[in-house]
This record gives sequence, structure tokens and C-alpha cells, in this order.
Amino acid sequence: MAGMVVTVAQDGSGDFRTVQDAVDSIPLCNTRRAIIRVAPGIYRQPVYVPKTKNFITLAGMGPEVTVLTWNNTATKIEHHQTARVIGTGTFGCGSTIVEGEDFIAENITFENSSPQGSGQAVAIRVTADRCAFYNCRFLGWQDTLYLHYGKQYLKDCYIEGSVDFIFGNSTALLEHCHIHCKSQGFITAHSRKSSSESTGYVFLRCVITGIGRSSYMYLGRPWGPFGRVVFAYTYMDTCIKETGWDNWGKAENERSACFYEYRCFGPGGCSSKRVPWARELMDEEMEQFLSHSFIDPYPERPWLAVRMALRIPYSA
Repeated sequence: MAGMVVTVAQDGSGDFRTVQDAVDSIPLCNTRRAIIRVAPGIYRQPVYVPKTKNFITLAGMGPEVTVLTWNNTATKIEHHQTARVIGTGTFGCGSTIVEGEDFIAENITFENSSPQGSGQAVAIRVTADRCAFYNCRFLGWQDTLYLHYGKQYLKDCYIEGSVDFIFGNSTALLEHCHIHCKSQGFITAHSRKSSSESTGYVFLRCVITGIGRSSYMYLGRPWGPFGRVVFAYTYMDTCIKETGWDNWGKAENERSACFYEYRCFGPGGCSSKRVPWARELMDEEMEQFLSHSFIDPYPERPWLAVRMALRIPYSA
């Protein structure tokens, strides 16, 4: 059940004019769902959801008309919070930063508007457990979507970029998402540091497209030596290199990185020419990645089922 509902509209017709003002209005350490309905508009302001504010839902009317955008980069950060609060470099440059757990967003675009060549420029950093995104867009060039920590579920989302544009060390399931490659680079950069960590990214029934040129994009490279990424039942167009994966210039990563594919298809899905240290999973190996249990392993207290039930249309 929702504890409070507030509205944001730039024309003054809502409770607040900015998303940050609405987030600031949520009580500290709240334990009930707080819904922030965001009216159509381009909101040019960094947004920060602190650790003390959990159970927040951002509900827009559509990702094409409801846009949260800012233009920080790793070397240029302008923010209403201090570096001590949000961090520095890539960690602190997110246009939106989510640290409050049980966060939900639906029908919203998260953008970093920095131009190509600006270096690391994060659209959103998620450092929070049990977060879900439905029908959202994530726009940027380098380091667009920083899934840093926790468990996240993304469904029916659009993610674009060029270099390492889905990265971090969270446990994330991306289902029915559209991944668009804007120039040469790497889709993923997962940073699992040891085989004992259960983190990883699973792309299930997704679509990968590019800008038309053939063979210019890698599926990923290991930011951490044990980086783990799975693409399953995913369409890959000609932008994907035949070799598929990169070792980040370190041959030793080939012994530890866990890069897998399963029944992918399309002109870029030719597994027979992949690097020998990445492989096609067997049916029995794939079972652990094919369901929501990958990010929601506790059936007696399933968080994801609750997240899906709490999707709040803007007009409801």
C-alpha cells in the first residue's frame, strides 16, 4: 500500500516543480511505498535518492515525454550534494543516483546529455537492493547505466551507449530490453572480483541493434577478473563482432571471466566464431539464469513479485 502520493509538474500544477523537491519531501526511513507522479517535461536537474529514503516509486506518463537529464562527467560534476555525499569521478557523476532500496521507476527516461567524447558520463547509478525499472529509457554514450550494487530487474527498457554502457557489480536481470550500440565499444563491463560472488548480468529475450556498420561492438569485457554476463534468446544484429568478447588487454582474465550465450540468434549471434574462452551454455547450466530466481532467490519472501504488483500507472 502507498503511504503517500505527490505530483511533480514544471508548470506549478503539482505539489512540486522538481523531482528532487519531491524526493526531499519523503520522510526519512520511510517504510511504506511513496509514489511520485512526474508530469511530462524535460527536468534538467541532477536527482539524488539517499539511503535514508526507501520504497520510492517514480511514475511518468511515458519515457518519450518524461525525461530526467543532466550533463555531469567524471571530470566535471555540478551537484546540489557534496562530493562527500555522492562521491567523485564516475561514481559521483550520475544524472540520477539511487541509493534508497526498493526503488521503482516506470515510464521515465534517465539521460546524461554530455556529448560523445566526454568520457565517463553516467545517466543513472543504482547502489541499492531490490530495485525495478519498467518501460524506462537510459540514454548516454560512455557508462550510461551503472548497476553498481544490489539486485535489479529491468523489463521492456531501452539502453543505449558505446563504451561499457552497462557496467558495475550488481545482480541484474534485463528482460525484453532493447540494447542499442551508438558507436564502437563494449556493451557490458561487469566487475565481479571473485568466483564466490553471486553477481552477474543476465539479458533474457533482448534485442541488440547498432547504427548500420558491421562488426564494431563487443558484447562485453571484464572490468573485474570474474565478470559474469549471460545473453540468452537474444537477437544480435551485424554490429556485434564475430569474436564477441574482449579480455580487456589481460590474458589472465580469460581464465576467470564468465561470458556465456544461450540460443542467441541473428547475424551477430554466430557462436562458432566466438573467442574460445567464452562459451555456449548447456540446457542444464542455463536453468539458473532463465527465471526471476536469479535475482529473487527466496520464494518465501519474494521481492520481485511485490515490485511487479506495485507498478503504478501515472493516471491510476
